Amino acid sequence: MRIDDRLGTFEEVAAAAGGFAPVLSALRGLVEELHPDAVEGASRKEGTVTWGFEGGKMKAGYAYARAFKAHVNLGFFQGVHLPDPEGLLEGTGKTLRHVKLRLPEEALAPAIRDLMIAARDERRAALDLN
Repeated sequence: MRIDDRLGTFEEVAAAAGGFAPVLSALRGLVEELHPDAVEGASRKEGTVTWGFEGGKMKAGYAYARAFKAHVNLGFFQGVHLPDPEGLLEGTGKTLRHVKLRLPEEALAPAIRDLMIAARDERRAALDLN
């Protein structure tokens, strides 16, 4: 994984996430497995970690994670375009969708894996990186 630490680091965001740091770590591990050459960015100010391709989070990013008081949002920048047979995705925005996770085990569920793969592949195709 390539790290873009201009705005912060994974470790800083995870430290601020308190009890949800293990969920963030599980998601990071999933990305490392599914997309070893992903670009990981973090923002101390936003409290987010993003994953994607080279070219910036909004254009080339496919997923982000942000801890809240009661859960972690695993969000997908183009979530409206993803297959979601289990109906996990929430949100009403133009393109963003998210899933709420509370435990590291939830981050490793097959449906989450499938969403991450679909999000990665959607961005790869949109950026013509095939």
